[in-house]
Amino acid sequence: MNEVLHENRNGVMWISINRPERRNAMNDAVIDGISAGFTLAAGDPSVRAVVLTGVGDRAFCAGADLAAGSGSFKYDYSKVGLNFVRLMKQARDLTLPLIARVNGHAMAGGMGMLGMCDMAIAASEARFGMPEVKIGIFPMQIMAVLQRLIPSRKLYEMALTGEPITAEEALEIGLLNYVVPYAELDAKLDWLLSRLLDKSPTAIRRGKYAMRTTEQLNFDQSAAFMEAQIGTLALTEDAAEGRQAFIEKRAPVWTGR
Repeated sequence: MNEVLHENRNGVMWISINRPERRNAMNDAVIDGISAGFTLAAGDPSVRAVVLTGVGDRAFCAGADLAAGSGSFKYDYSKVGLNFVRLMKQARDLTLPLIARVNGHAMAGGMGMLGMCDMAIAASEARFGMPEVKIGIFPMQIMAVLQRLIPSRKLYEMALTGEPITAEEALEIGLLNYVVPYAELDAKLDWLLSRLLDKSPTAIRRGKYAMRTTEQLNFDQSAAFMEAQIGTLALTEDAAEGRQAFIEKRAPVWTGR
């Protein structure tokens, strides 16, 4: 059985961790499979968005597989960059909208999976936590994405105590966009996707790239960069079509160019 499933559903690439018997825990095959899904999505012009989820209703991702012989936390330090860090960088560089469909609990590395996505919809039954301190380690790698999402006081509490929070609490602190009962999860996801897929793919692609770039810049640098970006975007076919459609009071027909 493939440990990660890839499926293009009408222009949306679904990447599903397929280890429900292990609560969708991560191993090298899972990381490689998600990475391969990102590569497939980026190389397919028909794909407009990416959904990352887990199979089943128990867990989105329980973090690293801690079973005997799994190889977790055994690193080859002769190589530069760990697999999971490379995956987070790949997610960050993806210019397609990346949505986490949180079908169940997100723990430890699963929080990193969630954090590397642009948006997240969760089942109300899901729980979220960083329990690494309970087994003598610390959520080091995932801090790279979670420090930008979770307020400092709450982040310290979660990381230092290892205690989980509810989906409603995760929504309150900004970790999630929406929380719905599990039975309504796909309907809410479809609603969000519908609000993305009718927009200009060019504007979204360049817009996400610009937003990611300016996160590392000061105000003057960011303003100058964005000035160049809006000038470039205005030259695209989608920008011309959007203006013409507005004038003609009709729905735009995007070319993605």
